[in-house]
Amino acid sequence: MKIHEYQAAELFRRYGVRVPEGKDAATAQEAGQAARALGAGPYVIKVQVHSGGRGKAGGVKFAETAEEAAQKAGEILGMTLVTKQTGPQGRVVRRVLVSRAMKIAREYYVSLTVDGARERVVMIASPAGGMEIEETAKEAPEKIHTMEIDPYLGLTVYQAREMGKKLGFSQDEIKQFVPLCQGLYRLFVEKDCSLVEVNPLAVDAEGNLVAADAKVNLDDNALFRHPDIAAMRDVNEEEPRETEASKYDLNYIGLDGNIGCMVNGAGLAMATMDIIQSCGGSPANFLDVGGSATAEKVAGAFSILLSDAKVEGIFINIFGGIMRCDIIAEGVVEAARKLEVKVPLVVRLEGTNAEAGKKILSESGLNITAAEDMADGARKACRLVKEARA
Repeated sequence: MKIHEYQAAELFRRYGVRVPEGKDAATAQEAGQAARALGAGPYVIKVQVHSGGRGKAGGVKFAETAEEAAQKAGEILGMTLVTKQTGPQGRVVRRVLVSRAMKIAREYYVSLTVDGARERVVMIASPAGGMEIEETAKEAPEKIHTMEIDPYLGLTVYQAREMGKKLGFSQDEIKQFVPLCQGLYRLFVEKDCSLVEVNPLAVDAEGNLVAADAKVNLDDNALFRHPDIAAMRDVNEEEPRETEASKYDLNYIGLDGNIGCMVNGAGLAMATMDIIQSCGGSPANFLDVGGSATAEKVAGAFSILLSDAKVEGIFINIFGGIMRCDIIAEGVVEAARKLEVKVPLVVRLEGTNAEAGKKILSESGLNITAAEDMADGARKACRLVKEARA
């Protein structure tokens, strides 16, 4: 789960990481009030959407007075911000963060994430922070420093000092950098984060290290341990079908293709997408209904697939182990009748109660194409979509 910058900044404060004074606002009037509460300007007004590259897209404004802050906030509230991360559809700006503007002497980059290959949390840092950090990683990789963190020892003082030296900090700055890094690491571990990022980590005119921007992503599977964090969820920033899928405890990710996929098991789902691609088709989604799906959950998944206007055909690929194929078949029949499916529907059932499931499908009277195996199902789905277009 992603959260907004103003929410991430509050988490930073709880863990002793210095951030600029600021307040979120949903209207121009609230932005003006927030600016006045901060005292004399100048101020920075930043759009709050789940995307990087906001500055380059025009989502960061500066103001000298509270009145100007309200005006600038009014200009960007309600706008659709388009960045590389949002895609061409962009994100509607519903909230801004009003902060006291800083005089920045230098900018750095610091983050914590999980390195899957190393199976460790790693700290990544660079002396070239700011908006061009992605270009720095491509063009000057020697400026990107990575450090593994032992899960038993945690981030040690020694490691933080070593990273500070690599970044070129002075001794006074290293004294600030060490507790800052340890605070970020405690946040990462205690709140089950997948990413904690500061870009830029700024040195201000007084020599203070300040997290001028805050980004935190969290592990969805651990949110039950953190109801306070779960309450920060903003469904307006999520793809509507993904939000709907979460109500049924489905793992759904929308893609750009035209063949909807419903599969049980993440590995089988990825293999299904690959084989559709190899047959000349294009998957419209990743959808894993899990190993204990009910007829209701299957019907919900079906509804989500059909809500995607790009879907021209559906391939249901089920290998029943714990899951019973007859339960899947009942859900498919129920949903197909209720939703009046008009696109080609191919179903492959194998495993527990597969024969019973196939019988339910064949006796349903619905236009359902049976598949012998995964490859056969993918070929049939791709062929039927092409024929429907002709």
